[in-house]
Amino acid sequence: MTVLDWLLDSDPAVRWQVLRDLTDAPAEEVAAERARVATEGWGARLLALRDPDGQWAGGACFPAADWDRSEGGQPWTSTLPTLDLLRLFGLDPSVPEARETVALVRENCRWEYDGSRFFDGEVEPCINGRTLAVGAYFGEDVEGLVQRLLDDQLDDGGWNCATEEGSTVSSFDTTIDVLEGLLAHERATGATVQTVEARRRGEEYLLERSLFRRKSTGEPVKPGYLQFSFPPQWHYDVLRALDHFREAGGPPDERLAEAVALARDKRQPDDSWLLEDSHAGAVHFPLEDGDGRPSRWNTLRALRVLRWHDASTS
Repeated sequence: MTVLDWLLDSDPAVRWQVLRDLTDAPAEEVAAERARVATEGWGARLLALRDPDGQWAGGACFPAADWDRSEGGQPWTSTLPTLDLLRLFGLDPSVPEARETVALVRENCRWEYDGSRFFDGEVEPCINGRTLAVGAYFGEDVEGLVQRLLDDQLDDGGWNCATEEGSTVSSFDTTIDVLEGLLAHERATGATVQTVEARRRGEEYLLERSLFRRKSTGEPVKPGYLQFSFPPQWHYDVLRALDHFREAGGPPDERLAEAVALARDKRQPDDSWLLEDSHAGAVHFPLEDGDGRPSRWNTLRALRVLRWHDASTS
């Protein structure tokens, strides 16, 4: 079995992206496979777990019920991480299941921080970046959220959830959350000079650091940034950043070379990539076989990053 056969022997959420990004299948074949996300496999399972009011686990960022903080991590079963996962699955925003769910979330979901409406966001840019990505993807009005994130950009080009506590330097984790949100907004509504400038400044923050190094010393910022996970939740890693630059398009910046080499070196003899660093916390159900095992999601994303990079630099 080839790696493509293995990837296609999977859930519709993986298959349609393999067809689009790795095989150049006809658009109608890709669309037909994508449509199955709402009715089969992981996408259908997530939709079936939705509360009647449109939320998951009764909360926006956290479950409504008490959860055991001694286990480490946080639950990933509330509304924001679940909608973000459906976005990564590629649930078609136009299908009835998506339209109904998003309308209910708009009406009923409120942030734990201050009770504001879900698509208005809250105070932390890491949360707001992911909410922007979800809202833009599913066709919601998120212009107020965009302006808030533009106002929150720091002088070094990135963002940090700790600015409310006085931080003046950016965070890789928060910055990638916001960059994905801004790019999703551009794709959904069209770019403005302000949003493109903000996104490119944020991307420059990462590029100046080769996607994982401290600008001051050149040392890797965190070991976890070199470990590939899926779903990433709010966490940063090199593969997530590379996939963002691929999605943004254009020729690869030469400062991506070290990160691309890192990704290439993680390729296994069977042409797969491993799941390396699952983020602690309760999930609806597992998507992979566990850390240290071959990961279809990481393999898909690594292969399409390398395809983009190598086609542009050959």
